[in-house]
Amino acid sequence: MTLLLLLACVPHPASATDTSAPVPTAVGSVLLVGGTVVGLGAADVRIGDGKIVEVGAGLDRVGAVVVDVTGRFLVPSFIDSHVHLAYLPAESEMADGGIAAAVDLAAPIEFLAAPHGSFRVVAAGPMVTAVAGYPTRSWGSGGYGLECVDAAGAVAAVDTLHAAGAEVIKLPITGGDQLDAASLKAAAARAHELGLPVVSHALSDSEAAAAAVAGVDVLAHTPVSTLSAATAAAWKGRAVVTTLGAFGGSSATLGNLITLRNAGATVLYGTDFGNTRDAGIDGHELELMAAAGLTPGEILASGTSAPAAFWGLDDLGAIAVGKAGSLLVLTADPLGDAGVLAEPEQVWLTGVRRR
Repeated sequence: MTLLLLLACVPHPASATDTSAPVPTAVGSVLLVGGTVVGLGAADVRIGDGKIVEVGAGLDRVGAVVVDVTGRFLVPSFIDSHVHLAYLPAESEMADGGIAAAVDLAAPIEFLAAPHGSFRVVAAGPMVTAVAGYPTRSWGSGGYGLECVDAAGAVAAVDTLHAAGAEVIKLPITGGDQLDAASLKAAAARAHELGLPVVSHALSDSEAAAAAVAGVDVLAHTPVSTLSAATAAAWKGRAVVTTLGAFGGSSATLGNLITLRNAGATVLYGTDFGNTRDAGIDGHELELMAAAGLTPGEILASGTSAPAAFWGLDDLGAIAVGKAGSLLVLTADPLGDAGVLAEPEQVWLTGVRRR
């Protein structure tokens, strides 16, 4: 399970421009000028009250704190689709590294009520699992699983999590004690009735196939054993979270990611942070995604527009009017080299400069 980060800074004209220190956003607006919005072209970006209020060329500077980003490239902040913040509560460090939101895929139920400030968290709470099932007898023994005897118990567990504030349900399908097929189907169906997506920990071909049959929407990890064509095809229209570095980035795992992509699965950037110890955008994960065959544009989308759409984070994932003022300023075009995403020169979160 995995993740990582890095940093930098930028030149500026005198007068109202200061790019070396946090920018006071309470007075007027912040105007980033002279940069290139990736996917749009040369454009200034105005942020006010934490949101993007204007994007275009030659915007009026009156009343704005001007930040010169000439020669720089602007992209939305990233979303990490697999973390464990109860294991390592480092939201602030993640935000400093360019992550605006994360999907927490296992934590004690109390975590669902925890505040996260401006850092956005889509949380599952504990996994819905069998008695003595994964992960209750290993790393998740401290409340990371809700143990169920049968289908009725699994449905009740989903209801309990929904009432506690869960926005996603996680069903492990792995070795040892686990829910039977009927219980998995019942839990997934109930989650869907409540409007909740379902994620599964499933690492082998048979486990990924069983997850698809159960109605699971997302593979929490790219499986590590080679997938059959039939299993890959079953994931068309669903999603897979990368976490390539978490399991060593084997050739089988890299191949599975492209096989799933080619079969029509949406690829979501994710690192399994919490089971690793680095916060930010993981350069090694980006390298492995590129090695698997994803283009720089696909890598960028996997951490921005794709997860924003998939998880319903409607104000993230794009630099556009009405979206959150959460973006990265880069020294090079990430469509040429996605690795630059791991080294943002500036990081903005809801209109506040973090770095």
